[in-house]
Amino acid sequence: MTQRCEDFICMLAMETSCEGCARICQAMNLYISGDSVIRFLTERYEDQPPPVCGETIGIDDFAFKKRCRYGTVIVDEATHKPVAILDGRDSNTLKVWLRQNKQVKRITRDRAGAYASAIGEILPDAMQIADRFHLHQNLLEVIQNVLKSAVPADIKIPIDQIPADFQSPEVNQTAKEGSKKK
Repeated sequence: MTQRCEDFICMLAMETSCEGCARICQAMNLYISGDSVIRFLTERYEDQPPPVCGETIGIDDFAFKKRCRYGTVIVDEATHKPVAILDGRDSNTLKVWLRQNKQVKRITRDRAGAYASAIGEILPDAMQIADRFHLHQNLLEVIQNVLKSAVPADIKIPIDQIPADFQSPEVNQTAKEGSKKK
């Protein structure tokens, strides 16, 4: 198979899927299996140099499969492209990656304690920045706690103190009947 044909197959697989690519190739009289397409993609991925990140990165966890298997994604903040996907979301996995990338000076992360401890241990001079989502989440929690402590859960307003404009017709009728009996 020529290099040009391999290039076409890899490009088609990236746009569709490996099995979809194999079916399209068969329609074009290029007989290749989905497993061979995966092998081509894997060889190309392994031949690429590892991505280099700048001084500012973002770290967050994600689920490969919810409640079963998690990972960590590291994104270069300058290019907005992922530079690493780590298996697991614990501090040991992140520590290994950080040891290989000592050039990092600023890290945007969520509130995970495992990430904070790993960064503090390996890159103690790096600035740790809370991401916008978690800043909003922290603010919302503080506001909710203040409101819970300051405002009672049940507020009872006597019906005679409710302006007539805000009352339903049934409430108005009940209030009129009550005032006639007095």
